[in-house]
Amino acid sequence: MTGSTPFRRLRFRKTGDPAVTLEGTTGPETGPGAPGVPAVLPDTAEAVPSASEAGEGSRNHHSGVRRLQAVKNGVRKGGESARAAALYLTDRVIENAPRVPVRDLATLRAQFPGLGPDQLADKLISGAANATSTVGAGIGAAAMLPVPPAMPAELAAEITGVAAIELKLIAELHEVYGLRPAGGIKDRSVAYLTSWTEERGVDLTKPTTLNAALGGQMKRELRQQIMKRMFRNLPNLMPFMVGAAVGAVMNRRDTRKLAEKVRADLRARAVPWNALPELPPLEQPSQPLPGAARAAIECAGPEPKG
Repeated sequence: MTGSTPFRRLRFRKTGDPAVTLEGTTGPETGPGAPGVPAVLPDTAEAVPSASEAGEGSRNHHSGVRRLQAVKNGVRKGGESARAAALYLTDRVIENAPRVPVRDLATLRAQFPGLGPDQLADKLISGAANATSTVGAGIGAAAMLPVPPAMPAELAAEITGVAAIELKLIAELHEVYGLRPAGGIKDRSVAYLTSWTEERGVDLTKPTTLNAALGGQMKRELRQQIMKRMFRNLPNLMPFMVGAAVGAVMNRRDTRKLAEKVRADLRARAVPWNALPELPPLEQPSQPLPGAARAAIECAGPEPKG
């Protein structure tokens, strides 16, 4: 009979054999919907993932884990590189600090005659802000060259140049408000580095020794300050002159913000010029600054002659 299975083919097969099931579904009494045979719904079939889909999901999971681990490794290596760069720049800033030329009060009053302390401080702050703005614009412009220079080197040059300008500004603000730190050029440079790091005036009642300052908390704080400058200055490296504009604005803003904080602290403890004792002229550095920092300093205003 058509559609039926001969007895001799079923005699040697076990119940549940796939062949039996397949062949049994050809007849009208054994097909889907027949009595005792549940129908297979389409939604049920789609809900059961195939072996290939399960394997693909496992591969995607492992791939995602590998990508996440790669990102973590990249962040860790980037953090280590940033710390190493900050250590290098900290050493350069400390090395340059005693080599920054500073004008004493007598020289400043001769160069800006007829100005009082606050007016003279305004002139110094404006000159330093313009100089750091010029440095930021120069680094940003370098990023648009057809073959840009080494960006880490350019960023390091910007940070050390801006630091030299701001250290000079801080030192001269101390001269203007009659609060020159005691000691020689190295001792004063440490005091100015502390002022730059802490963004406040030098406390003359708490003198710091050179070895203690450079080996302790001040050096750690200086490194943290340089790390902040590094991340703030990264937009300066954007191409198409965008970095030049950003660098100019950000450096001008940061220098003015720092100067106003230091000036407010110094103004509260200022010594009037007519009450100042006779101070000796400031000695000038025996070694000049390196090229980039020296060029940045020259943008900040004329240097004392002799």
